[in-house]
Amino acid sequence: MKISFLLPIFSIVFLTGCGDSTEETKDPVSSAEETAGTDVEVSKEEKKAPFVAVNVDAAGAAAMIKESPDLVILDVRTPAEFAEGHIAGAKNIDFQGADFEARVGDLDRSGPYLVHCRSGARSGQSMATFEKLGFENIVHLNTGFNAWQESGQAVEK
Repeated sequence: MKISFLLPIFSIVFLTGCGDSTEETKDPVSSAEETAGTDVEVSKEEKKAPFVAVNVDAAGAAAMIKESPDLVILDVRTPAEFAEGHIAGAKNIDFQGADFEARVGDLDRSGPYLVHCRSGARSGQSMATFEKLGFENIVHLNTGFNAWQESGQAVEK
C-alpha cells in the first residue's frame, strides 16, 4: 500500500529533475563550427535546411495566388498544352524540354513559386530539379491543371 502511494511522488521528483536545466547545451552545428579548423569541418550543405515543397490542391492554389501577388506560377507542361489554356500570369517552362534545368536555374531561388503540370506527375518529378538547384519556397499544385479546371478556376488562353 505504501509503495503505490510513493510511486506518484517519485514520478514527480523524477520528472522535475529531468526538466529545464541551468546547464547550457550546445547545438551540434555551432559546436562543430567552434571546433572548425581543428579536426571537424562543417560544410554549407550540412547547414542548409532540407528542401520541402508544400502540396496544395486547386482551391489552395487559388487562395495562394489571390493572397500572394509575388507568387510566380510555373507551368511545366509542353508549350502546346500551355497554349490550350493556363492559369493567368503563368510562365511556361517545359519539363520535357532539353533546357528545363537551365531555364529553372535562371530563376531567383528565394522567390515563391507555384509549380504545376496537367495532373501532378511531371511537376512532381520536377521537384528534384528545384531541390538540386537550391530553391527555398516551392508550392506544388499536386492535383494539376486538370483539377484546376474541374474546380471552376479561371483559365486563360
